[in-house]
Amino acid sequence: MRRAASGRAVLGRVAVSALALAAASALWPLPATAAPSPSPAPSGSPGTAGARVAFTINDDRIHESSGLAASAAHPGVVYTHNDSGGTAQIFAVGPDGGVRAVLTLAGAKNRDWEAIAMGRDDQGRPAIFVADIGDNLGGAWPYVTVYRITEPEVLRSQTVEATAFRFTYSDGPRNAETLMIDPRTNRLYIASKLFSGALYQAPAKPSTSGFNKLSKIGGAPPLATDGAFAPDGRSFVIRTYFGARIYPMRPDGTPGDSHSIPLPQQEQGESVTFTPDGSSLLVGSEGDAQPVFQVPLTGADAVTGASPPPDPSGLATPPPGKDDHDKGRLRHTGGRRVALVLVLGIAALVGYGLVRRRR
Repeated sequence: MRRAASGRAVLGRVAVSALALAAASALWPLPATAAPSPSPAPSGSPGTAGARVAFTINDDRIHESSGLAASAAHPGVVYTHNDSGGTAQIFAVGPDGGVRAVLTLAGAKNRDWEAIAMGRDDQGRPAIFVADIGDNLGGAWPYVTVYRITEPEVLRSQTVEATAFRFTYSDGPRNAETLMIDPRTNRLYIASKLFSGALYQAPAKPSTSGFNKLSKIGGAPPLATDGAFAPDGRSFVIRTYFGARIYPMRPDGTPGDSHSIPLPQQEQGESVTFTPDGSSLLVGSEGDAQPVFQVPLTGADAVTGASPPPDPSGLATPPPGKDDHDKGRLRHTGGRRVALVLVLGIAALVGYGLVRRRR
C-alpha cells in the first residue's frame, strides 16, 4: 500500500506540472510559419539591433547544444555539450564553429545535462562545471549532480577524470536548466525551470561526499533555460525561450531588481554566456547547425571597462513599460514541438492513472 500511495503521489506531482505547462502552451498562439531563418538580428527592439551571428555550430556530433561557457584559457573558444541521453562529453568550439577538441568525462554520466559554466578547481585553476540537473518529470530524481574538470592547458581531445558534487533542493526535487558560478566566490547557483521559478544557492564549498543542500534565495524568470555571471561577478543573466533578464548581485549575495532585454529569435533558445570582456552575450539554440548570436550590452549591463559596439537605439536599458522582453510568445516550430510533447505526455499520464485506478 505504501508503494502504491507513493506512486500515486509522484504521478500527481507530474500530472500537475504537465497540466500547467500544457495550459500555458495552449494559450501561446502558434501560427503556421516556417522556422526562423538563422540570419542576423531582428531589428526594431532595444538591445537586438546590433546582434549578429558570431558563428554557427557546424559539427554533426552537436545537435542539442544546451549550454555555453567561454573558455578562460583559450581565447575565442566556447564549451558546449549535448542535452539528455548523450555521451559524457564537452565540446570545445572555435570562432569558426568547428570543434577543436572533445573532452570525455571519465566516471560521469549524461542523464540530462542542461548547463555548463566556468569556475575554479581546488587549486584555483580554471575549471569547467557541467550540470546534470534536468528533470522533465518535475521531481522524479531525488538528487542532481554537477561535474567538474580542470580546464586543459593544451586543447586536444582527451579523457579526463571528473569530480562529482551531488545536490538536493531545500524544498524538494525540481527541474532545472541553469547553472551559474560567481567568479568572485566560485559559488554555484541553480535556477529552476518552473512558472514560479526560483534561484538556489549552493554551499560555499560543496563536498564530494554525501549531499549538498541548495537553498532558495530569490526568484527566477518562468521557463528559465540558462544563465551566466558577468566576468566581474556584479551581475548575472538568466534567459528563457523568449528573452533574458539581467540581475545585479547585492553585496549580501542575493539578487537585486532585474530588467529584461530582448534576444534574437531562435529555434529553441537554451544557452547563454557572457563574452570574456563582458561587453556582449552569446546566445545559442538546440538543433542542427544552429547559429550562436552575439548580443551587445550597453550602459550598466556591460561590464565596467568593456567597449561594446555602439547601440543604434541609444538605449542603455529598455524604456519604462517595455520590461517584458522575456515574456514573448512561441512563434516557431520548436514551440509547436514542445506543445505537442506536453499534450502527448498528459494523455499518457491520464491513461496510466486510469489503468492504475482500475487495478
